Amino acid sequence: MEQITFLIKPASSLCNLACSYCFYGDVSANRECASMGVMKESTSMVLIDKALSLDVEKINFCFQGGEPLVAGIAYFEKFIAFVEEKKSSKIISYSLQTNGVLIDDRWISLFKKYNFLIGISLDGFLENHNKYRKDKKKKGTFNTTIHNIKKLERNGIQYNILTVLTHELSKKPKQLFEFFIKNKFQYIQLIPCLPTLQGNTVIDRYSLKPQDFSNFYKVFFDCWYKEYCKGHYISIYLFDNIIPMYRNILPQQCGMLGKCQMQFVVEGNGNVYPCDFYVLDEYCSGNIETDQIKDIITNSVVQKFLKEPRKCCSKCDECRFKKICYGNCKRLSVCYYDVNYCGYKDFLDYTEQRMINIAKQL
Repeated sequence: MEQITFLIKPASSLCNLACSYCFYGDVSANRECASMGVMKESTSMVLIDKALSLDVEKINFCFQGGEPLVAGIAYFEKFIAFVEEKKSSKIISYSLQTNGVLIDDRWISLFKKYNFLIGISLDGFLENHNKYRKDKKKKGTFNTTIHNIKKLERNGIQYNILTVLTHELSKKPKQLFEFFIKNKFQYIQLIPCLPTLQGNTVIDRYSLKPQDFSNFYKVFFDCWYKEYCKGHYISIYLFDNIIPMYRNILPQQCGMLGKCQMQFVVEGNGNVYPCDFYVLDEYCSGNIETDQIKDIITNSVVQKFLKEPRKCCSKCDECRFKKICYGNCKRLSVCYYDVNYCGYKDFLDYTEQRMINIAKQL
């Protein structure tokens, strides 16, 4: 193993916002303890010690939530200081996914000093973002988020945009793409709004359906392809992963070939889980304070999770795109296909030749 990433939730499910569709709020509500609280310094130290003891060249510490900045800047300063003291010859990188609201000059200094890659949650244009991403007082956060993105830009801090693709937003692919172009966003990841684990009908009306997926991405790809033909390549994470597969290059995104990988999610109390979508009691595979990393990885809970079968569309076996899909991610796939219709295949049918032509130029 050359490298490993730890997905750390330093503030567990705690967050300063109250987003309408929060997937981790749904996950945490389906376990005995919804919030594990802010990670103790002792837990962080054990995690760092065990991570640095691994026989790997590169380690990425990726912080997410909830909202990781809720843990406070002192948490991060101590975490990084301990890593820098102990890292020896290992190559360390830091990344962080945030709603961006709490970023101030102290955070900017920290991100810049340690070359953080920042993911900013921004749901496109103002009307859409403010509909879903509100603070505890039910006030939209668009202006604050955009303001803090500009701070990142001025300070040369690398960032990408993460946009949740809801049922409603799927009807506005051109408007969303034009918003990205207008703001000169270069690195973008669109993630489907997932239905809740237990079927909350109020929240599930926001979730992306297979037909939504196809309808949106066909138009969105057309817009993207026009820019590509002008010599302007915009990184859309889904496209970045699919296109190389036409040249038999493995995707970076877990699950895209129908197989899960151990993601090593570390919750606030040190509990470890194999996937960010399944930080549930039944998938807890150990605790970083009491268990060795090699034992957590080989734990029967992890092995069972990795081998769990997925529900496929009835047409999967005969599909000509099977070799670049194999049913895809078992959690996200509910937004790609249902029993009789596959929006993912519909999209691949529509874009295949253009993607192949682009792949030939890689």
